[in-house]
Amino acid sequence: MGTTARKERRTYSLNPELVRYIEKVREERGIESASSALEQIICESKRQRDRKHQDDLISNYYTSLDEADIEQEKQWGRFAETQFLTE
Repeated sequence: MGTTARKERRTYSLNPELVRYIEKVREERGIESASSALEQIICESKRQRDRKHQDDLISNYYTSLDEADIEQEKQWGRFAETQFLTE
């Protein structure tokens, strides 16, 4: 059975424009508290950042391949295509 991580209470100072943005998100999404809205905004930002990091790792891998590695990848790709079921 999974456990829910206990939340930590923190206090942050934000400029008024950001506070208005958090309130706007809260209202638009029907979220009960500004804290929950802020948490959603941060989680979305983290997911985007994590995704970009993964994309960068993949891109760096493929740009680091030499011609022999590229040819081998192409051969594996052609082989893999023959393994799909056709109707």
